[in-house]
Amino acid sequence: MNFTYFISDLHLSEAYPYITQCLIEFLSSEAPEADALYVLGDLFDVWIGDDNVTPFNESIAAAFKKLSKVTPVYFIHGNRDFAIREGWTDKAGMTLLPEQCVIDLYGEKTLLTHGDELCTLDVEYQKFRRKSRGWWWPRLMLSLPLWLRRKIAEDGRQKSQQKQQKLSTEIMDVTPDEVVKVMEKHQVQRLIHGHTHRPNIHTLEVNGKPATRIVLGDWYEQGSILKVSALAVELEKRSFAATSIG
Repeated sequence: MNFTYFISDLHLSEAYPYITQCLIEFLSSEAPEADALYVLGDLFDVWIGDDNVTPFNESIAAAFKKLSKVTPVYFIHGNRDFAIREGWTDKAGMTLLPEQCVIDLYGEKTLLTHGDELCTLDVEYQKFRRKSRGWWWPRLMLSLPLWLRRKIAEDGRQKSQQKQQKLSTEIMDVTPDEVVKVMEKHQVQRLIHGHTHRPNIHTLEVNGKPATRIVLGDWYEQGSILKVSALAVELEKRSFAATSIG
């Protein structure tokens, strides 16, 4: 049976090798059987520029590149890795997609996005998002030396963690009205996204018809994978090796 995989919010980092190990095993053993693999953002915990070439980043690119020879791989930016450019995605054999992309998924039009733009109650973050996706801010940041970008990224992570502890769960989740608005805009009855780390399959009404919103899980405690075929939609988990977590 034909099927397609979707993943997001892996937050890859050298600090958590067991997440990387789980991903590499998935890419080598399971993903080659799929029609396609879509990575819906936050593949990395932070991305300070394609010029930050490290053995770790190169190994991830090599693993995806190998997969891309048999299975098409697509990537949509997340809020942690929006600075990834085609220099790295080309190296990884990935096709870079727009932040909101509609595909034909076994006969059903499906909207794909990372999902952070749907959290409209977080006004402060939405202001930063608009700035960071503009034309001048990325150019300014990428013009800074690597050591300074690393410091800015680390400071940003710490502030984000402190902020999340204070925000309510409602503010950190998607806004229902925004979900409907975006789905109506693209004329779809199915939406797949990540970002909120709350894997689930939600039913709603869009354009006066039944609709579905599928939320991908994060990879903090296990690998989280969505498998979609013409007949089924399954949110699956992959266990981390016990020895790798220690």
